[in-house]
Amino acid sequence: MELLNEIAHISGKSGLFRVLKPTRTGVIVETLDALKQKSVVSGQTRISVLKDISLYLNDHQDSTMPLAELFLKIHEKFKGVLPIEPKKSTDIELYSTLETVVPNYDADRVFASDIKKILNWYLLLCTFSPEAFPAEEPKKVEAKEKAEPKEKAAPKEKKVAEKKPAAKKAK
Repeated sequence: MELLNEIAHISGKSGLFRVLKPTRTGVIVETLDALKQKSVVSGQTRISVLKDISLYLNDHQDSTMPLAELFLKIHEKFKGVLPIEPKKSTDIELYSTLETVVPNYDADRVFASDIKKILNWYLLLCTFSPEAFPAEEPKKVEAKEKAEPKEKAAPKEKKVAEKKPAAKKAK
């Protein structure tokens, strides 16, 4: 999830932003939505790159899980379709959803508003940056190739090879 190096949350603004390049006084960002609006954010504004954010865990006193790992676990579990709508969910629904993905999160230090942000960010990434998550389709293609006997694959290749020289002779 190298993509999280260039995706950020800007304090006081909703949504996520792609960091494009620095300027002398701040940084140029682009909204992570269908509009893709560009703007300059001053250097005094608090910008949090998603790569640097993590979730508190109960395992040890200072144990955390990076956001990239959490997003992958959420994607593994829900495949881009959450069982709840984060903006309209109750605190109990938010906590139980997170608990299905990370049962050992620190309930004392992780708030419902944090979970709501994380789930909203996950949905934004799934919608506007699907390349952030591993594709499932190539695995299915490989499975089909393994299931197909090698004997059948070889004659097809020969037929294709035989047709090419025949086409050259016809010209």
